[in-house]
Amino acid sequence: MARAVLAGDLVHQCNRIPKPVPRLEHSHNPDDIASRLATPPGASYLKDWIYGGIDGAVTTFAIVAGSTGADLSAKVILILGIANLLADGFSMAAANYSGSKSENEAYARLRAIEENHIALAPEGEREEVRQIFRNKGFRGEDLETVVQLLTSKKETWIETMMQAEYGMSDGGRKPLKAALHTFAAFVACGSVPLLPFVLAFQASATTASALTAVAFRDRFIPLALVSKTLAVLRHRDDRHRHAGGRHRLSGRTRTAVATGLARAFPDN
Repeated sequence: MARAVLAGDLVHQCNRIPKPVPRLEHSHNPDDIASRLATPPGASYLKDWIYGGIDGAVTTFAIVAGSTGADLSAKVILILGIANLLADGFSMAAANYSGSKSENEAYARLRAIEENHIALAPEGEREEVRQIFRNKGFRGEDLETVVQLLTSKKETWIETMMQAEYGMSDGGRKPLKAALHTFAAFVACGSVPLLPFVLAFQASATTASALTAVAFRDRFIPLALVSKTLAVLRHRDDRHRHAGGRHRLSGRTRTAVATGLARAFPDN
């Protein structure tokens, strides 16, 4: 009996110990919230960086793999790689600029349509808001309150319609900045496969594939296959030289395999 009472007291004491408050990413103090929301969020260019970085690494690595298989010198590989960085990087940046500009123009056109509809047919636009939030689960007086509040401010009304009807929001993205982020990422990540040739490492092609795979980790696991294949072909090539065999046959084999591997991992 005494043991049961003691155990109950221990449990009671443990329950009185304050539990640790979980650490959150930001404060929810009213003043901190006001300070945080006073500055509007900036535009994100993360996808432009990832888009350019992945394409730059893969296309440049494909050139390195194919050129190594063709027995080209390190100087020629560097020239081809740098030409790819500048030309393909500019192409990607120009395409992203045009795409981002077109998205902004489409948003502006649809926004102008909504502004015109609100001015000419406000009741019809209110009914659209009503049906949008009815589909979200609002009913009766709550639904009418939401409609009244949202349509009382024109800017909020337009933003609601743009998001709910067209799935679009003004992220404030600048086409030129998007293009520059894409080009910078393409050049930076696309330079990784070329580093071993600049630093004159041994087994440059193998090192290039390893560096690219490490830079992108699990995104480019197939590059390990290319690295292993190039290493095996290099060993076989050296064996043919020492054995007095036909080096031309080994070179052709390496060209075919490396070219096939390069085509197996295109830039798209």
